[in-house]
Amino acid sequence: MTGEKKLSNKVINCITQLPYKIEKISDDDTEANDPSCWSIEPISGNSALQSSLKYLNESPNWEHHIVAWTGEILNSDENPDRSMYLTQAEKEVIATMLQGKEAEGCTHTVHPVWLLRKDQYRWRKFAENVIWPALHYILNAPDDGTLENVWWYDYVKFNEAYAMKVAQIYQPGDIIWVHDYYLMLLPQLLRMRFNNATIAYFHDTPWPSNEYFRCLSRRKPVLDGLLGSNRICFQNDGFARHFVSSCQRLLGCTATKSSNSNANNSDEYRITSYGGDVLVDSLPIGVDTEQIQRDAFSPDVDEKVNAIKKAYEGKKIIIGRDRLDTVKGVLQKLQAYQVFLAMYPEWRGKVVLIQVSGPTAKTDANIKLESQVNELVSSINGEYGNLNYSPVQHYYLRIPQDVYYSLLRVADVCLITSVRDGMNTTALEFVTVKSQLSKYNCYASPLILSEFSGTSTILTDAIIINPWDAVAVSKAINKALKLTPEQKETLELKLRKEVPTIQDWTDKFLGKVVDLVEHKIGNQKITPALNRPLLLKTYKKAKRRLFLFDYDGTLTPIVQDPAAAIPSARLYSIITKLAQDPKNKIWLISGRDQQFLNRYFGTKIPQVGLSAEHGCFMKDVSSEEWINLTSKFDMSWQKEVGQIMEEYTKKTPGSFIERKKVALTWHYRRSDPQLGEFNADALKTSLEKITDGLGVEVMEGKANIEVRPSFVNKGEIVKRLVWTPHGAKQLIEDNFSIDENVLRDELPEFVLCLGDDVTDEDMFKQLNHIEEQWDEKYPNFESSDGFGIYPVTVGSASKKTVAKAYLTDPQQVLDTLGLLVGDVSLFQSAGTVDLDDRGHLKDSESSLRSEQASAAYAMKRSTSSNNGLKKSSKNN
Repeated sequence: MTGEKKLSNKVINCITQLPYKIEKISDDDTEANDPSCWSIEPISGNSALQSSLKYLNESPNWEHHIVAWTGEILNSDENPDRSMYLTQAEKEVIATMLQGKEAEGCTHTVHPVWLLRKDQYRWRKFAENVIWPALHYILNAPDDGTLENVWWYDYVKFNEAYAMKVAQIYQPGDIIWVHDYYLMLLPQLLRMRFNNATIAYFHDTPWPSNEYFRCLSRRKPVLDGLLGSNRICFQNDGFARHFVSSCQRLLGCTATKSSNSNANNSDEYRITSYGGDVLVDSLPIGVDTEQIQRDAFSPDVDEKVNAIKKAYEGKKIIIGRDRLDTVKGVLQKLQAYQVFLAMYPEWRGKVVLIQVSGPTAKTDANIKLESQVNELVSSINGEYGNLNYSPVQHYYLRIPQDVYYSLLRVADVCLITSVRDGMNTTALEFVTVKSQLSKYNCYASPLILSEFSGTSTILTDAIIINPWDAVAVSKAINKALKLTPEQKETLELKLRKEVPTIQDWTDKFLGKVVDLVEHKIGNQKITPALNRPLLLKTYKKAKRRLFLFDYDGTLTPIVQDPAAAIPSARLYSIITKLAQDPKNKIWLISGRDQQFLNRYFGTKIPQVGLSAEHGCFMKDVSSEEWINLTSKFDMSWQKEVGQIMEEYTKKTPGSFIERKKVALTWHYRRSDPQLGEFNADALKTSLEKITDGLGVEVMEGKANIEVRPSFVNKGEIVKRLVWTPHGAKQLIEDNFSIDENVLRDELPEFVLCLGDDVTDEDMFKQLNHIEEQWDEKYPNFESSDGFGIYPVTVGSASKKTVAKAYLTDPQQVLDTLGLLVGDVSLFQSAGTVDLDDRGHLKDSESSLRSEQASAAYAMKRSTSSNNGLKKSSKNN
């Protein structure tokens, strides 16, 4: 695509899982393409999102596509140790059945993501065991990280499988809508493939404060993944604000808050990430109010309402429905109810709590919680119940929809005590059901809602409670039970107006995305993260490779004392391995002086070429001679510049002057940050006045101001290195000129340039210019990966850059170089890869073994089907 965006009416919705349980229910004698051997049944959960998908499916304004994992596909024998294989015919049958259930009447709009393995639950482990706890303010116990690494690789593969599926159906102008924490890497993966795509992300769960989020070991890759979006949307302002804080503190992004709230009365932020703007805001999800009222007031539900009323005649009914996990507050609810019965004895025998707890994963924490809940239920019933009365009716199961609606209708109070929640749709559904007049006197009952639920920010007229304060909750229960019918009706009328509809939510979300793109709000150019798998692919194909590295802030972190920034053992190991490959030529282009570079690289790895003082000096590969490219330049300016720098050094405690052979650098990294920045601005202004017309350049770096000749810079060095035939000696003349007769076969096929500072932008600009020159000069040599030129900026996201990609810190630099030499897994970071339907890298040993096993399975299915047909013929 060009820079101009013209949106189509197609929306590609990427969700974690299709809402169905897929199970094989027949033996192997059934034909592979027979739908009768498969059972596809709906599963409960995330009803709001499913309502939005249904609305888009039925909308005449949008062509709607769904990309989603199938979930765990079960074998007929329910043997968890049995590997799952499917023939192509079986996949087509399942896909057709899913299409009919999810979008009947449409064709090819449901796109299943196939990830078949013996342990299909593996694809959930990082999201559920690492990300979900952190998002809900739960810190895992420390360990050696071995399991987490395995889970992370599977999480990366899961997201990459989605990117592959989206790539099969995406067309320029489509809107890609990504949902929730299973797919937080997907926006960046899509940005790598389609740099001008319109990508929106909605985060359904809470987002914690930075103090919790920063405890994640993969915090930066997760944030990087999300910042591939044009828009990132949360359930409320608080979550959006926490996310912005994490981006500022962990990635160094800049963020500005809009002076006016948007149409939804929520705050808007613009995060600037490597020159591109990302909109961050909030939009609380809604429910399908009309459908809920139709479903909740059917004759079947009426019968159940009547039955429940008779069973609990003369008693007030408090309803709770939650998943039984540590954040839904079931234990806190029971503790508060126990205090309520103790504080208000007049209610004993006259009130019952019906608590429905949905089963969750059998983790140690959930097993412990289940035991605590059961003990507390027994304690309450033992203390306050009798043979004819149990104050608590606890059901540990998933209930059908009609039973759920019947409970909402009979409830005198709905009690929600979650301790951390995104948007509790039970609250929205309860208010919706209670807003409709019906028989059995079920109109208008109060809602008690936790202040820690995101829902409390929209249902502001509910009875808001702190679930950790059992006494306050018990008082709220008493107050709710004593409300008069008039008070209940007044409360209901207020609450009903506060319930957002799913149709309005969907329209507003997409409308904002369209407005963002068509009105070109902010800088639409978003620099993607470095696509490391693609980099590795290009690297392996190339026979002539050139590496161009800055040092400080790129290969090693920035430190207070520049002398302490010495190479690590890991850096030496990786550079040595790269230098041992005769296809590779490595150059270090730094602002450091000759002495430092010679000491730490020239004497230790002589195969590395060196350029000191931002291009003023060069030492060729395997050479001991330094060449001064500024030998003919008048250096008399150094005296006056040095004197001015000394004046500012006296004014700024902790600052110092680094006198190189050519350049002069004033450092203020050890100074008070505010004083240092203030004096740096003043020094720069003073130096620019006295150096005007002297042929020198005043450059602002990271906590430093440097003055050097303007005719030499890192970009000029890069020009020499790239245009010199690969492996040839560097020419020593001051003014380098391009040899117009040089052949493409003599020039690099792979160029990786890494730098973090403003001085490194000269390198990136030069490489971009070279690529344009090559495009004209060698039009027949460009491959699908371009000319293999990768200008990559490193570090803070707040800077603007002309680089084509970025890495967030030197750790990612070493991981990237480690990938090239085989020290790091391909799935350490997300990128463009081709996976098979089992999550293996295509054409890898694992993939080939899977292909053989799949072929054997297909042969077995074919043989079984033929035998079944023969038996049938004999019987006939």
